[in-house]
Amino acid sequence: MTPLLYYLLFGFTWLVSLIPFWLMYRISDLLYMITYYLVRYRKETVFGNLRKSFPEKSDHEIKLLAKAYYRHFCDFMLESLKCIRIPAGELNKRMKLTNPEVLQELGIEGKNFALVSAHYGNWEWLNYLPLKMKHDLLIIFRPLKNKSVDRLSYYMRTRFNAFLYPMESVYRHGLEYMAEKKLFSIWFLADQRPPRISKFWTRFLNQEAPFFEGTEKISRKLGLAVVFLDVQKVRRGYYEVTLKKLFDNAAHTGENDVMLACVKEMEHEIIQNPALWLWSHKRFKHSRPENIKLVAS
Repeated sequence: MTPLLYYLLFGFTWLVSLIPFWLMYRISDLLYMITYYLVRYRKETVFGNLRKSFPEKSDHEIKLLAKAYYRHFCDFMLESLKCIRIPAGELNKRMKLTNPEVLQELGIEGKNFALVSAHYGNWEWLNYLPLKMKHDLLIIFRPLKNKSVDRLSYYMRTRFNAFLYPMESVYRHGLEYMAEKKLFSIWFLADQRPPRISKFWTRFLNQEAPFFEGTEKISRKLGLAVVFLDVQKVRRGYYEVTLKKLFDNAAHTGENDVMLACVKEMEHEIIQNPALWLWSHKRFKHSRPENIKLVAS
């Protein structure tokens, strides 16, 4: 049954991807009305996250932010389905890299690096980045429970020769690349919610929040440069990506330096345009255990 379901999902996604962008966004407008007003998808989570993150805003302002989020979220969901067949040239126009020279310089210098970003803008369209650099791109992923959806997601995320690995094995693969003297980059989506027992907690969007320490630990152990991906939405279906090099070599940083710098960049990005972050994710579900100290920013 699983292979059949996969091919049905693949065929449906392929057909949806054939819809021209102008019509797709009309469908997105309808999907927004259904999601926000009828289904009310995770509205309690979205409004709760926004109120905690922006306590200075009025109820009216929070409502406007929530509506803007749902509009973008519906756009993003349909845009993501385009990943099954959208040409690289089309992505070049719609996900414009403003300073590709950063990647070129890292290639010339022979430096491996960590790419760090949040679930912001359209992170699925960033899977074309291997075409922009000499490095192999290793993407950290969590296998999905539904095997058919997981297989489809894997196909779409590796169309442009990215490599997907679980967090547990990505460090080992980094060592293998270094032993073979091959250039590589590891992409960390650093705003994932870790378990409550995470040892790194800091202030993020006006509240205490934990973060996976893997971004810093792996970057320091492998001596990676650290580059933040700042994504901004220019207009519907068009984004600009700016690469910000935070560190030349994480091995030369102090404890928590990498994590604090990445959290600061993510927070700055989100505050610029809150609607582009994944507010329906239960990011602030846990409270900090008493035995874990808050890391000052």
